Amino acid sequence: MTMLSPVPIASTIPLSWLHEIFYAAAEEERGAGGQVAKLHVGEPYFNPPPEVADALVAAVGRGETRYTPVDGLLELRELIVAKLRTANGIDASVSRVFVTPGSCQGLASLLKAIAEPGAEILLPELHWPVHLQQALLAGLRPVFYPLGPDYRPDPEAVLAAAGPATRVLLLNSPANPSGVVMDASAVGQLLHAARSRCWRVVSDEAYEHFVFDGEHVSPASLERGLPESERIVHSTFSFSKSMAMTGYRLGYVVTADERTASTLRVVQEANIIGPSTPVQHAGIAAMRCLQAAETHGELVRANRDAVLPALVAAGLLPELPSGGWYATLDIARSGLDAETFAARLLRERRVAVVPGTGFALQPGLDGTGAVRSIEPAPWSHRLVRIAFCVGPEVLREGVQRLLDFVAECDASHV
Repeated sequence: MTMLSPVPIASTIPLSWLHEIFYAAAEEERGAGGQVAKLHVGEPYFNPPPEVADALVAAVGRGETRYTPVDGLLELRELIVAKLRTANGIDASVSRVFVTPGSCQGLASLLKAIAEPGAEILLPELHWPVHLQQALLAGLRPVFYPLGPDYRPDPEAVLAAAGPATRVLLLNSPANPSGVVMDASAVGQLLHAARSRCWRVVSDEAYEHFVFDGEHVSPASLERGLPESERIVHSTFSFSKSMAMTGYRLGYVVTADERTASTLRVVQEANIIGPSTPVQHAGIAAMRCLQAAETHGELVRANRDAVLPALVAAGLLPELPSGGWYATLDIARSGLDAETFAARLLRERRVAVVPGTGFALQPGLDGTGAVRSIEPAPWSHRLVRIAFCVGPEVLREGVQRLLDFVAECDASHV
């Protein structure tokens, strides 16, 4: 009798709606209807400083194309340590900094480095779908903590969602897809509780330079006075957003302690051997012109302030997002569910948005960690996400078409 092998766990994890809409928008644009207003993907309309490309080309020209250490070029890590100290208030050492092929890869490797058999990770119920994929691939079992009406985490609700198997808490501020920015008080409460429970905290700070209301708080900065043995916050950062280097694929991870750094070094050796050498030279140039990140932040703020108030006035958005590149709209008044809304908006108005269901998936796992069922939270069927980091005219036109579409749906109900 032939025994069938178990299904590979990775094969049970679905692609996100981000990919579905990406391909659908591209297919629509190849048709005869003209250009699509692409509000579905976080692709900035501004470019990296010219020094970045110059440095990459120069590195290739000099033959700087050989392997580097698994954790990256020392010069780049030293620049990162200086930036963390002055801009983030994080006391790091070069031995705990890892240059990664994008913060996404860094996050995935970090979760593998801290995962324990049968351990649970606390994720926000409205989350970036890649965080969920990364957790599942690392063998962590996701548990979702509830958010308030403004999508803001409440420390008491977060702790109430935890169980005896909880080992990791993921924080994302500014958040994707909501744009929520956590304040120091909430972060401090969560860190205190996590430390008392022997959890690890993973802080995704990809949008650190895009805070419009309040200020960015790096959770690891609240551990600055603690001995390394008591630190629990591992942080990830990205060049993609701050420096508009999306296609370069460059980010970095800062571990809380040397023990985790040692484990992550093994994971990275197995995964990448080492990050791209020419791209790291581009990163060195980027670290030397970080003032561009502040300029990029102001460009996205200008988009938010110029265009998104119309969505607030229409009742689709309760308030302007405090940070990040995205806004989560409530389209319940259209009478359509999120997936139908997104499909019709793309087909009829040539505007691409992402259904909110893709940011609220709740998988059911079997004993091996394979996904046996996956359904979105019921409340997510009335949400869609838009990106407001796109060109000002694209954003203005796309939002106006969306508003016209909602008005048309309203009229059809009368």
